[in-house]
Amino acid sequence: MRRRITDMIVRVLLLIAVLNGISACTTTKGSFCQISEPIRLSSQAVNALSDAEVKTVLAHNRKGERLCRWKP
Repeated sequence: MRRRITDMIVRVLLLIAVLNGISACTTTKGSFCQISEPIRLSSQAVNALSDAEVKTVLAHNRKGERLCRWKP
């Protein structure tokens, strides 16, 4: 009985350690300006985008111009 409890505690601690490691790898830290860059596309790539994708790219770049002083 005691062995079972010990094994369960070890498994829970290992699971916590693994989940903590995974979450540490996927989180980003820093401001928008520290972790983002302007999206620059070729004319061919722009022509292939849908209207929604164009709006998303423009919104991202305009946010960078406003917050980070990116140049167009």
